[in-house]
Amino acid sequence: TVDICPNHVLGYPDPNVVIGRRVTILPVEIVVRGYLAGTTSTSVLTQYRAGHRRLYGHTLPDGMRDNQVLPQPIITPTSKAFDGGHDEPLTPDEILAQGLLTPAQWDEVSAYAFALFARGQQMAAERGLILADTKYEFGTDAQGRILIADEIHTPDSSRYWRADGYAAAFETGTRPPSFDKDVIRAWVAARCDPYTDPIPEIPADIIAQTAHVYIEAYEAITGQTFHGDHAGPTPLDRIRANLSPWFT
Repeated sequence: TVDICPNHVLGYPDPNVVIGRRVTILPVEIVVRGYLAGTTSTSVLTQYRAGHRRLYGHTLPDGMRDNQVLPQPIITPTSKAFDGGHDEPLTPDEILAQGLLTPAQWDEVSAYAFALFARGQQMAAERGLILADTKYEFGTDAQGRILIADEIHTPDSSRYWRADGYAAAFETGTRPPSFDKDVIRAWVAARCDPYTDPIPEIPADIIAQTAHVYIEAYEAITGQTFHGDHAGPTPLDRIRANLSPWFT
C-alpha cells in the first residue's frame, strides 16, 4: 500500500531504506507480456497449450511455440486478490463493466505499463538480458493520482532470460536460461497445482539454487558485484546506526 522511492534517488541513509507514501491499491494487477511464456494457470503459455487463442481480450495466432516472442507486447490483467485469494484473469471490457477501474484509469495504467515495460526491455537488453514479462501494481494517493505501488523489474515480479542463450533454447524447445522465481515455481508446478494442492516442502538444494539465482540476477541487472552482510553488521543494525543521527 505504498509508493516506493529508493533511497539512492533521494539521498536517504541506507540502501535498504525506502520512503513510502500511503496509497489505495487499485484492484487490478497489470501484467505486460512480450513472449508466450509462463508456468501458472493464469499465464498465456499455460492457456495457449490448453487450446485457448482468445486470451485477456487478445487473439493469438495458431502455431506459436513455447517462449516465442508475441506479435507485440500485451497486457494480461488479473483481479487483485486480497486476503490470500487467487488472482483471476480479466479482459479490459470486464474491468470496465465491473467498475474496477474507470475508462480514464484503465487508459492511464495501460500507458504507464507499456512505457515502463519498453524502458525495462531496453535496460535489460543493454545488460545482455531479455525482459520477457513483468507485473505492475498501481494505487491512488490522496489527490487521486495514479502511482506505482510496488517494486518493479525485479526477479520477484519479472521473468528475465539471458539473451545469448535464448535462440538455442527456443530452437530445442527448452526453457531459456533465466534467473527469476520460476526456479521454485517450476519445481512446484512439476509436482502439483499450486493453486489447489498443498505445496510440498521445498528441498534445501532448491532454496540454495534460488539464492544463487538471485545473486546472479542482482549482478546482471545492476552491473554491480553482490556483497553479502556476513562479515559486517546486519542490515537492521546498520539501518539503526545510520538513522540514529536523525533522531538525536
